[in-house]
Amino acid sequence: MTMSRQQASGRVTRRAPTLTASDQPAYGQASLSAGRGSFQPVSDVLALAATVSVIIPTLNEAPNLPHVFEALPDWITEVVLVDGRSTDDTVAVARRLWPDVRVVTQEGRGKGDALLAGFAASTGDIIVALDADGSTDAREIVRFVTALVAGADFVKGSRFACGGGSADLTRTRRLGNRLLRSLVNQLFGTRYTDLCYGYNAFWARHLDTLALDCTGFEVETLMNIRAATAGLVVHEVPSFEHRRIHGVSNLSIVLDGRRIAKVIIREWLASRRRGKRAEVEMPSASDLSFSDLGVR
Repeated sequence: MTMSRQQASGRVTRRAPTLTASDQPAYGQASLSAGRGSFQPVSDVLALAATVSVIIPTLNEAPNLPHVFEALPDWITEVVLVDGRSTDDTVAVARRLWPDVRVVTQEGRGKGDALLAGFAASTGDIIVALDADGSTDAREIVRFVTALVAGADFVKGSRFACGGGSADLTRTRRLGNRLLRSLVNQLFGTRYTDLCYGYNAFWARHLDTLALDCTGFEVETLMNIRAATAGLVVHEVPSFEHRRIHGVSNLSIVLDGRRIAKVIIREWLASRRRGKRAEVEMPSASDLSFSDLGVR
């Protein structure tokens, strides 16, 4: 079942916050407890009135968390850790590293399910999805936030954009990503350079538009497709994917690749059905009055 953050909390969708830039006065150290409406210094030339939530799904990632949390910018508003019932010290380590961390226990299974739970629990104007294995660099969050406040609705990291890269892509994964990316670009008219990558950020007000309803690794592909088909302004930023520090990935190239392909075809068929309904419901010329056409 799809559950947006607004449905979970009953809050009304907010308008986009304002942005200040280099003409603002000098700022001191960012305060994580600053109230809404105050400006957070993001860089030497950028200050932000929006609040930022970072969502981190975890399952037995205790050894990796020190590296992940060390790279988190101090100007983010909250960290939401969604734990899939880890059997190690993941939750205890997270609370030691970031005392204000919000811990959500995942009820279902899968990365998509974990992200949905984190999105519903978050309170920020901007939501950033980050991996807990050390593969995504939290220092890059500023790139995503900058693109959002510059006008983007949805920002996706790309390992293949100029300045991006990967130390973890095998030849098989690279080929699979290329085939699936080409399929999406062909079917939906997009120009994505990367598809199956979990580093994404967006304005929280678009949660209902994305209407995520999948539980596995295919969630990133679904977000990319629905952002595009909904007409959101999508921007790619370069990102470097590091190797997992400790542990073994739960990704299955064959099974998850098949699930991603199914999502792509499902969304394409759904878009075709919507197009046909729009054609049927479109009024004929005889049904339009001159006033409908703006002629008086």
